[in-house]
Amino acid sequence: MRGIRRRAEDGSSSSTRQGRMPAAQRPAQALNRTSRNGAVVFTAVLFVVAAAAGCAIAAAAVGEVNLPVLLVALACGLLAATSIHLTMDWEKAVVMRFGAFNRTAGPGLVFTIPIVEFYSVRIDQRVIATYFGAEETLTSDLVPLNVDAVIFWMVFSPQKAATEVEDYASAVAWMAQATLRKAIGRATLGEVATRRDQLDTELKEALEEKLDGWGINVMDVEVRDIVVPKELQQAMAAEAIATRERNARMIMAEAEADISDMLRDASGNYADDPEALRLRTMHLAYESVKQSGGTLVIPSAFSEGFTGDVAEAAAKAAAK
Repeated sequence: MRGIRRRAEDGSSSSTRQGRMPAAQRPAQALNRTSRNGAVVFTAVLFVVAAAAGCAIAAAAVGEVNLPVLLVALACGLLAATSIHLTMDWEKAVVMRFGAFNRTAGPGLVFTIPIVEFYSVRIDQRVIATYFGAEETLTSDLVPLNVDAVIFWMVFSPQKAATEVEDYASAVAWMAQATLRKAIGRATLGEVATRRDQLDTELKEALEEKLDGWGINVMDVEVRDIVVPKELQQAMAAEAIATRERNARMIMAEAEADISDMLRDASGNYADDPEALRLRTMHLAYESVKQSGGTLVIPSAFSEGFTGDVAEAAAKAAAK
């Protein structure tokens, strides 16, 4: 994972910092990162071997080791080191000839013509993760937010990455931050907080369009954290509680309205059929006895339904 941290020219604003890697992740990055030490050692050994061979040949020709012989040895070492290069499996070498792009080469050994060609840059073609953020960015409803995100990208065209932009890794981080700020400025606080997936998709599409001309493909963009100012957190929590209470009361009111409609319909059915009402009364009594474990408490108004056969049926049910 790569991080980029820069300040603006005035050196005063912390909001322009790029690629701040969380401290907890830095040790793992250092342990797992690959190394080019083998390529560096190869170049050094090649220089020493070529210089020693040149020195031996020149010394044998003149019969002694003097300053011209040492200069010849130095020239041989430099020519060998600048003509034979070693690139790693994930790298592409951009070769320039007389200052113009000639070809990309690698991985493995790359040979160039001394003086005529030179090895300008090595392009890493692995997937790279760059951490970026937007500090105190105003939403459309004027709420300052701190948003942290990660972009996963890779170079698919080494030629464009070397010739179209000066420092493509830094450009990706700066472009990602600018795009994130614009996306936040177009949305409200609620939209940013609840539509994180939509924000990820918007950032990915915008960055793909802008970075394609630099030979860079955006694999994914993930918003890691959205921090709301502390002074607004209590107000947002109170608003959320009030909203939930209002919804609960509305649901209870709707339930009461439904119950009253059903009771009104039921009363219409029982109005013309006293026997059905008595059977319903007996059923309610049975349920009461069943739940109370044999004890039946009947209000005076409720007892009016227990007449005649209904009272006898209720008594039998209570005896059971």
